[in-house]
Amino acid sequence: MGEERTRSLLLLAADPAERRLISAVAARANWSVVGAADEETAVALLQGPHGREVQAVLVTNWDPETGPSLIGALRDQRERLPVIVLSTGDSVSTAVDAMRAGASDFLVRPVAPERLTEALAANSDRRKAAGELAPLSEKMAPDLSLEQLIGAAPEFRSALAVAAKAARNRLPILIIGEPGTGKETIARAIHSASLRAKGPLLLLDCKAVPANIIDSELFGHEKGAFPGAFASKVGKIVQADGGTLLLDEIGGLPAETQERLDRVLATGEVRPVGLNGSYSVDVRVIATSSRPLPEDFNSGLAERIASTTVNLPSLRDRSGDIPVLARHLLTRLAEQIGARPLSIGNDALAVLMRYGWPGNVRQLAAVLFRAGLQCESGSLTAEHFPHIAIQSRFSGRRNDFAPIISKASSDEAIGGRPGVTLYSSDGHLRPLEDIEADIIRLAIGHYRGRMAEVARRLGIGRSTLYRKLGELGIDTAA
Repeated sequence: MGEERTRSLLLLAADPAERRLISAVAARANWSVVGAADEETAVALLQGPHGREVQAVLVTNWDPETGPSLIGALRDQRERLPVIVLSTGDSVSTAVDAMRAGASDFLVRPVAPERLTEALAANSDRRKAAGELAPLSEKMAPDLSLEQLIGAAPEFRSALAVAAKAARNRLPILIIGEPGTGKETIARAIHSASLRAKGPLLLLDCKAVPANIIDSELFGHEKGAFPGAFASKVGKIVQADGGTLLLDEIGGLPAETQERLDRVLATGEVRPVGLNGSYSVDVRVIATSSRPLPEDFNSGLAERIASTTVNLPSLRDRSGDIPVLARHLLTRLAEQIGARPLSIGNDALAVLMRYGWPGNVRQLAAVLFRAGLQCESGSLTAEHFPHIAIQSRFSGRRNDFAPIISKASSDEAIGGRPGVTLYSSDGHLRPLEDIEADIIRLAIGHYRGRMAEVARRLGIGRSTLYRKLGELGIDTAA
């Protein structure tokens, strides 16, 4: 197998420190960086002998007044050249301006290394739709309660039921799901539904922090603890005291850090780097992972955080939820940019339901965002998603696999189906036992695990409810 070809990134108007950082991150993803201080230099580089090798442009100083002309000048040289904008400030309003000016994608400072490489990969891959705006779509979504989360698929309702029941205790939680399935959204909803809701909620991206400083970020350090420690630092665990610490992609923690974190969760004591003593903390850890924890992950920590596991299904595994999700996301988009809500036609929904969504809900939100900005009428149609239709038919990537959904189920979903799935993918009614289990899971999620309220609303006694939980095999998963 040959080595992957190095791709070229044109970096426009970055300050020296940011240029070094971006170059280092891009190099790890097999990109070489060519710098340009201004529009004239950038255009000259594209016109030069190596201009055709440039596969993406990253503009780090976006100016709403000069930005459109800059993108126009770049596109005059290369019509389909992806232009990614990196900016600071109001992400939604600035993104709207950049996208309307012709930007392919938009990133917000501070940008995590993997977010940058994801954006570069997405925009240089001709099989993907340009401008999926993954980081922005996450920032658009407000914090939601568990009962406000959209989806009727049994696997999704089951995950919400687990989350609702777990929210009311103080034990660690592990949320597993593919990128874009909404792990952070679920974590925030759990925090809001917990007794710690008034406490802080802090996030640490374990993959984004270099291994040599992750202990300092997590546990803190004392002045002089190591070269460069010119002042003491309070770690995330102490900052989150009385609240929740969300550890994104916990599998990225080094082995020694995993061991130290396990001791903190076991004892409630945290020792900053370089300190002889320790601090008592009361913090709940919610961890996320895109896949099951690796075999070499610390067994003690794995057992501790995975005692309650929320498994989020991919969007292709709950394609029947796409119509209601699309309508909800379009409403949120209108609220963010101050526009009237867009409707979406059944032909468009049918196209969206046939796609495999490798980026899951995050990608759906981004695709709708782009289509909404480009729509000149009041309704989205199938014509607004030609790239989705093409990829549904011709993509050979494993995670682009189109979902199998019957016409009856598709029509039911597009028409606004009930909150519980009645039909299986072959069009036949599901067993009554399975439907009853879904109703109970939905009720537990809706009433945040308050079993007395669940029993009252279902019209049964608590003892009957717990008996049914046992009979249906959801006594520990609801």
